[in-house]
Amino acid sequence: MRIDKLTKAQEARFGEWSRKWIEIGLSTEPADFDKATEAALKGYALANLKRPMVVLRMASPYAATVGGALAWVYLKELFKSQVRSQVWSQVWSQVGSQVGSQVESQVWSQVRSQVGFAKDGISNYGINSLWASWGAYVSFFRDVCGWKDPILERFEVDETLMKSCGWTWWHENVLAISDRPNFINRDDQGRLHNERGPSISYRDGWALHHWHGVFVEPWVITEPERITVALIESEKNAEVKRVLMERYGEARYIEDSGLKPIAKDAFGELFRKDFDGDSPLVYVKVMNSTPEPDGSIKPYFLSVNPDHYGGAAGKIPHAAITSTWRTNKDGKELFFKRFEDYRPGIET
Repeated sequence: MRIDKLTKAQEARFGEWSRKWIEIGLSTEPADFDKATEAALKGYALANLKRPMVVLRMASPYAATVGGALAWVYLKELFKSQVRSQVWSQVWSQVGSQVGSQVESQVWSQVRSQVGFAKDGISNYGINSLWASWGAYVSFFRDVCGWKDPILERFEVDETLMKSCGWTWWHENVLAISDRPNFINRDDQGRLHNERGPSISYRDGWALHHWHGVFVEPWVITEPERITVALIESEKNAEVKRVLMERYGEARYIEDSGLKPIAKDAFGELFRKDFDGDSPLVYVKVMNSTPEPDGSIKPYFLSVNPDHYGGAAGKIPHAAITSTWRTNKDGKELFFKRFEDYRPGIET
């Protein structure tokens, strides 16, 4: 069946369909593990795989990932695998420390990359409520536009999982299904955010913290008094650095750090602090080229090596911001040979 153009009546249902699937994606209702398990096992059958030896029902993505990986370790040992110690180390160091980094695309990408034992035939992430946009897209053509195709039998597996559970962890011999979150808090722009606690949490106590969509460690939210100038200046991630400055207070940071504005042009404002017998501390303050959803423009303080471009990066904002551009080789080589060559307009 070919669909070349939507009718006005079909387009009129966009809002309704979006609201329906946003509600599914943000649901905090307890998972229907029976439905989710039945759908997942059907998925194994459609992929011509046997029923997994272990099926786990877990309270959070963290528990599902760790539980699934440990179950796999146990099975490997049961089958007298030679890699138990190696896998245990990988599971504990990578899953334990990094699976809690981000949600939405961030959660599944972290788990996929950090616990992706692809060499052993494992596909560790699966359809769940976080894929609601995909469910909205396919179901709209099926239910509103009348699309019919045998492939939709496979989509029904996806759809059931999206509507019935949270994160899923897949392996040839292990399936772990997670509950949905029991709490989600967002700002007025729909970004994960909570000024006093977790932005998203699960029934076993596992939680994540965000400040206007930026993932941060819990103490940044609950104990902002721990933020110091030294912590801000040692932070490598520009987004997190901005959050730390915002929590600390931008004006307070500039005053407490001893940074002084020394130059300003269309590209940004340069701040510098000199030390006896050591290299100066130089930051360039720039405004994000892309406005936030509410129309506001976020500032960023980017660390600058003042020696670049013959010392111009420590004196001229244009040279300073140009020096933050690197090649893709090792991140050390300057992208522009001359700072004057960077002329995109006023942007970061």
